Amino acid sequence: MKFKDLLFAVFCVLLTACAQPRDVIYFQGVDSLTPEQLEAMSQTYSTKLTSDDLLSITVSNWDPESVAPFNPPVYSYSTAEGEQPIVASQSMYTYLVDKNGDIEFPVLGKIHVAGLTRQELAADLQNKISKYVKDKPLVKVELLNFKVTMMGEINRPGSYSIKNDRVTILDVIGMAGDLPLTANRKNILVIRENEGKKEIYRLDITDPNIFSSPCFYLKQNDVVYVEPIKTKLRSRTSSDRQFTMSLITSLISSVSVIVAMVISIKNN
Repeated sequence: MKFKDLLFAVFCVLLTACAQPRDVIYFQGVDSLTPEQLEAMSQTYSTKLTSDDLLSITVSNWDPESVAPFNPPVYSYSTAEGEQPIVASQSMYTYLVDKNGDIEFPVLGKIHVAGLTRQELAADLQNKISKYVKDKPLVKVELLNFKVTMMGEINRPGSYSIKNDRVTILDVIGMAGDLPLTANRKNILVIRENEGKKEIYRLDITDPNIFSSPCFYLKQNDVVYVEPIKTKLRSRTSSDRQFTMSLITSLISSVSVIVAMVISIKNN
């Protein structure tokens, strides 16, 4: 009976090891949240401009010549022909936000942009430029260097360029090919720089409260680090499942042989 009990215990342990761990399931308990709780988790977010941001600003109008001073031409330099204008494009009208949060804009001079959204800056420039042109101009502001860096236990670590103003931690995890089973989903580190100071956040994406986290929406130049779990888990691919089943079968066969040998020895 002791050997049969041992065999049963080994079988139960192996089945438990093959079960899917709860640590890899996202948003556990989200189905039980009330509408009030979901409403409390809702948040609006828009990217604020900050130092070292690279902006593209273009000004257009029905009369292109009237806004030409606000779209300065770009020049190339040739030793043979001297200074020569080249065809300008939208990407050439770039402005780097300095450490004080300012940019130097043609005609208008120094403008403080830190803390504003793209839309707020566009509206501010539109009002200022309207004093110099007859018809109200159209101002377009783009953020060119919005990127997020993914590090650690990631399927595809690296820096990811973001084309829009809003990106969540779930978006960038999806861009990076999701997290492997060996990633610790309960302790994801987000490193953020805010006005020259480092801010550290911890995220648990197995908890639906992540939606109310101050770093659920990421900011430009955020660094996300995913640490590995203490015990590496075997990937749940089909080949690994076959390997696991083969291992279980071999172990059960080995135990059965040992039990049969011991019983035979006892009988003799």
